[in-house]
Amino acid sequence: MNDITEAPLLVAARGGRPSRTPVWFMRQAGRSLPEYRKLREGTAMLDACMDPEMVCEITLQPVRRHDVDGAILFSDIVVPLKAAGVDLDIVPGTGPVVAKPIATESDVKAIPELHEEQVRPVVDAIGLLNAELGNVPLIGFAGAPFTLASYLVEGGPSKHHERTKALMHGDPDLWHALLDRLAGITAEFLRVQVRAGVKAVQLFDSWAGALSERDYREFVLPHSTRVLRSVSGVPRIHFGVGTGELLPAMREAGADVVGVDWRTPLDVAVKRLEDAAPHLPKPVVQGNLDPALLFAGLPALGREIDRIKREGRAAAGHIFNLGHGVLPDTDPDVITRAVELVHRAA
Repeated sequence: MNDITEAPLLVAARGGRPSRTPVWFMRQAGRSLPEYRKLREGTAMLDACMDPEMVCEITLQPVRRHDVDGAILFSDIVVPLKAAGVDLDIVPGTGPVVAKPIATESDVKAIPELHEEQVRPVVDAIGLLNAELGNVPLIGFAGAPFTLASYLVEGGPSKHHERTKALMHGDPDLWHALLDRLAGITAEFLRVQVRAGVKAVQLFDSWAGALSERDYREFVLPHSTRVLRSVSGVPRIHFGVGTGELLPAMREAGADVVGVDWRTPLDVAVKRLEDAAPHLPKPVVQGNLDPALLFAGLPALGREIDRIKREGRAAAGHIFNLGHGVLPDTDPDVITRAVELVHRAA
């Protein structure tokens, strides 16, 4: 086995030029794979996330099938909340649903801290995976404080985040107390994963794109900064959906790699990042194929992959990914072919 520090994903994350363009896909482990559906049959999502053997097998499935350059730990952003003692569940077809939404100071104070023993199954799964993955880096992840707060305040998924924004502006002290508590949980969950042996981490702020840059900087940035700066020794990737206007601020939070969704071309994203911080090293980016284009046929898919690889050369390093997660009805064979197209010389 070669030195894993020379794995293409880790070389690109450091701003280097790897032997091939590294690629992995958000939600590569999961619903699109028949072997996943068979294994998960009869097992609730959160139960699966706390079963080390199941987590290991599900995480490995896309690595075996697709030859991706990174394995993303099978988990969910609400796992540390559930493990700490927050009353919530993942409802099929809906998503995370919270039994008692957060609305008062006492609600915030009742959110418990997270301790490593509460996520011991995740630690055990990482140990199993590192014994199996060889030169493929394992990526750990967590949900950012804002996105977790949105679920807790809204009680579940929300299109407009109206209760979240109302609390943010209507009671800023309570808002910051909530995010401070969530930042502590998220930071500890990431540190646990790093101690267990993940080789990179990704902080998902999935819903941050619902905010203006001004609101992001005032109400979110300090807490995401605390989380990312609590992690050391591994590359830190920061990703959100619809965050084209927030990319410089997301990098400021402490990201080594900035995830870019499909709405912003990578070369445009790089220019925004450079213009905002000319004193910093050239940025590293991740992204950003539209997941819907996996349905467009191989000729169109090949053209888009080539375009994104060209645009990615504007960065110091480029990790190829989707602009969000693999859609459930995606043909796994197309995903495999997309990886081959990314890996080909161009």
